[in-house]
Amino acid sequence: MPTEFAFLGGAIIVALIVVVLLFKAVWRVAEPNEAMIISGLGARSKNDLADSLGFKIVTGKGTAVLPGFQTARRLRLDSRAANLQVSCVTQQGIPVQVRGVVIYKVGDDFASIANAARRFLDQQDSMNGAIHELFTGHLRSIIGNLTVEDLILNRERLTSETRSSAADEMSKLGLVVDSLQIQEIDDETGYITNLGKPHAAKIAAAARIAEAQRDQEATEAEQVAAAKKAAAIRQAQIQQAGYQAEVDQAAAKSRQAGPLSEATARQEVVVQETRAAELEAQLAEQRLQSQVRKPADAKAYETVTLSQAERDARIAQAEAEAKETELRAVAQASQVKQAAAADAESVRVRGEAAAAATKATGVGEAEAAKARGLAEAEAARARGLAEAEAAKARGLAEAEAIRARSEALAENQEAVIAQQLAENWPQIVEAGSKAFGNVDHMVVLNGAQGIEEMLAKALTLGGTGLGLARSLLAKGGPASVNGSEPPASPIAPDPRA
Repeated sequence: MPTEFAFLGGAIIVALIVVVLLFKAVWRVAEPNEAMIISGLGARSKNDLADSLGFKIVTGKGTAVLPGFQTARRLRLDSRAANLQVSCVTQQGIPVQVRGVVIYKVGDDFASIANAARRFLDQQDSMNGAIHELFTGHLRSIIGNLTVEDLILNRERLTSETRSSAADEMSKLGLVVDSLQIQEIDDETGYITNLGKPHAAKIAAAARIAEAQRDQEATEAEQVAAAKKAAAIRQAQIQQAGYQAEVDQAAAKSRQAGPLSEATARQEVVVQETRAAELEAQLAEQRLQSQVRKPADAKAYETVTLSQAERDARIAQAEAEAKETELRAVAQASQVKQAAAADAESVRVRGEAAAAATKATGVGEAEAAKARGLAEAEAARARGLAEAEAAKARGLAEAEAIRARSEALAENQEAVIAQQLAENWPQIVEAGSKAFGNVDHMVVLNGAQGIEEMLAKALTLGGTGLGLARSLLAKGGPASVNGSEPPASPIAPDPRA
C-alpha cells in the first residue's frame, strides 16, 4: 500500500514538471521596449492589418507559440541615434559642412511596427545607415535653397523643413523622429568666419572697453579697499594704543591705590578735624556771645540807661534852679522897676507940685519946666537901673544852667555822648552808607551780620560817617564854658547798639 502511494506521488510530480517545461517552452512574453512578431500556423489576431500581413504582433503581454509550427521574433522599440555629416552647397554657391544627429524609433502603433518588421526585422542594425542616407538627401536639397546667413540665424527653420520633408519616408519605414539637431555648420572658404569678424571686432572692442573699465573700477576699488584697510589698521592701532593706555592707567592706579587710599583717609581725617574745629569755634563763639557779650551789652545798656537817667535828673534840677533864679531876678527887676517908676512918678508929682507952687508964687514957667525935666530924668534913671538888674538876673540864670550841664558831662561823659549819638544816629548811618553808593553789585555771604560788619567798618575806619558823628558831637556836645573842645570819648560807639 505505501508503495502504491509513493508511485502515484512520483507520477504526479513528474507530470507537473513536464507541464511546467512544456509551458515554458510554449509561452513567450514581450518586453515593454519590444514588439514580438509571431508567424506560422494559426498566427492570427483580431487586428485586420496584422491579418492582411499574415503575422501576429504582440506588445506588452505574453502569448503561446507552438514550437515547430510557429516562430516568434522580437523587434526593438527603443530609441536609436544616427549621426549626420553632410557636405552641401548653399544658394550662394558656398560649400558648407553640416553635422547633426537624428534620434528616432519604431512607431508604437501596429502599422508602424508592421512596416518596420517587414523592412528591418532581420536587419535592425542597418537602420542607422538608412536614416543617414535619407536625411542626407533632404538636407542637401533644403540647404541648396538657403543662404549661409539663414543657416546661421535660423536653424529652427532648417530642422523643421527637414523633418517635414522626411516625414513620409519615415512613416513608410515605420519610424518616427524624436529629435533632429544641427550641431555644427562649417565652411572651407572662411565665409562664416569673415561674416562674424565685424561683429567679433565690435564685440572685441566692447570687450576691451569693458575690460578697461572693469580694470579701472577694479583699480579704484583696490585703492579704496587699500585706503579702508589703512584706515582700519590705523583705527585698530589707535584702539590698541587706547586700550594699552587704559591698561597702563589701570596698572598705575593699582600701584597708586595704596598711597591714594592713605592720602584719602588722611584727607578725610583732616576734613573731619576741620569740621570739628569749626564746630568748636562756633561753640566758643556761641558761648562768648551768650556768656560774655550779651551780659556785657546788658550791663553797658544798664549803665548807660542809669547814667542817662541821672544826667537827665541833674540837668532837669539845674534847669529848674536856673529857671527859679531867672524868675527871682525877673521878679526883683520888676520890683525895682516898679519902685523906680513909683519914685519917678513921685518925683514928677513933686516936680509938678513944685512947679505949680512956683507958678503960684510967681517964679515962672521956666522953673516949672526945669522941675519936670528933673522928674523925667529921675524916672528914666530908675527904669535903666531896673532893666540892668533884670539882665543881670537872666545872665546869672543862664550861667547856672551851663555850669550844671558841664558838671553832668564831667561826671558821666559817656552817657552824654551815647545820648547824642543815638539822637543823631540816622544822619550818621546815612553819611556812612554813601561809601557804597558807587558799588554796582555786592555779594554778602553771612547775611545781616555781614552788612552790619561792613557798615561798622565804613563808620570806624576813617569814613564819612565817623566824621559826621564827630562834627555832630562838636556842634551839639557840651562845650566848656571857656570855649575849649569837649574831651574825646575813650570808648568807640558800638555800631550794633
